[in-house]
Amino acid sequence: MQYSEKKIIYLTAGAGGMFCGSCLHDNALSHALAVQGWKIQLVSTYTPIRTDETDYSIDQVLFGGINVYLQQKIPLLRYVPSVLDRFLDSPWLIRKVTSRAMETDAKTLGKLAHSMLLGSKGNQRKEVAKLCKWVRLAQPDLIIFTNMLIGGCIEDVKSTEGMADVPILVTLQGDDVFLDSLREPHKTKCIDRIKRIADSVDGFIVQSEFFRGYMSEYFSIAPDRVHVTPLGLDVSDFSEFVDDSPGAGTSNANADEKVIGYMARLAFEKGLHHLVDGFIELKSRPSTDHIKLKIAGWLGPEHRSYAQQQWERLDAAGLSQDYEYLGSIERAQKLDFFRQIDVLSVPTDFLEPKGLYALESLAAGVPVVLPRHGAFPELIEQSGGGVLCKPRDPVSLADSLERLLNDDQQAMALGQAGQAYVHQHRNSESMATATSALIERFVS
Repeated sequence: MQYSEKKIIYLTAGAGGMFCGSCLHDNALSHALAVQGWKIQLVSTYTPIRTDETDYSIDQVLFGGINVYLQQKIPLLRYVPSVLDRFLDSPWLIRKVTSRAMETDAKTLGKLAHSMLLGSKGNQRKEVAKLCKWVRLAQPDLIIFTNMLIGGCIEDVKSTEGMADVPILVTLQGDDVFLDSLREPHKTKCIDRIKRIADSVDGFIVQSEFFRGYMSEYFSIAPDRVHVTPLGLDVSDFSEFVDDSPGAGTSNANADEKVIGYMARLAFEKGLHHLVDGFIELKSRPSTDHIKLKIAGWLGPEHRSYAQQQWERLDAAGLSQDYEYLGSIERAQKLDFFRQIDVLSVPTDFLEPKGLYALESLAAGVPVVLPRHGAFPELIEQSGGGVLCKPRDPVSLADSLERLLNDDQQAMALGQAGQAYVHQHRNSESMATATSALIERFVS
């Protein structure tokens, strides 16, 4: 098959000003598919995506977040002239509005989420019509949706002239976390609606065998309709770490200091509080004065009180000089972060479907300590790049961290094994190759 003869529309979803794992995945995958010859357009929905790599999305936003929100809140705006619509959907305007941290607490978004899932029967019917028209004019051979939460329009797309036979694939990544945070009855209504939409989807994509089984049950989807294409990342920036060998595979300049790193969104589901528990437990033990904690990641307004609680707990334990919050870090800062740490731990509370941050850590040669749930057991078994601990257990977490930080030889071996695995098997090219094979099945 000549890939260039087939056109793919890839609908991703921006997350305001936040670095989003799904955005990073979609951006890297779409570029890797283009490199392999597919004619692909990456199109943002809600807001432009934010990525710490080159942004390969086109300068257009469908389901513009300002319009979507205002049409939910103000019925009159569902009938405004198209010229105002175009203005409100301008990427520059959306970027400006979302450049500041905005309230995005899923607990407040139940009605809006359900309305979006209703497609042309929801309050955003005008946005659905615009998307269907745009897709019809684009004449794709296949469409990929980044998740089911933006899939309320799928039935409408299928019923659009000339689109009935165009395959639609949906990646499942984080849908459950958002839905589980909704208040009833909105949670049940959204899940029931998604189960109906799923009948119009040709296939689903996940990044781990664990998530395949979990989401098959969650949305009542036959497992043979859910396909695993392992997560990968662009490792070109991480090549500088391949020849590094001090410590645990990092360039931590202070040989007398050991640093635990956390790099993820500062949110309950990512488990920062579990790491704080484990760190306090670890620092209560003898001969741990040299162990420090560095924390990096996006902090949204809805999670500021949560983060403040963690700082207060660390301070109350007498550890104010032993931890540092670096904020939301850009690409260069991220690479430098991995040079400063000896082990990465993101002890998630929820069942992580992919764990991009773990792959990035391994790509830099830094071993990981992760909970024994979600996609992590698969990753550790395949990569040999870290150790598992009991989920939500501060003593088990502290034990695992202490053993690794006190054994430079094991830490180095784990870091090097994980690094070799990611660079060889979890790079963006490998991810694109697996995805290409799946796409071929649907467009042939």
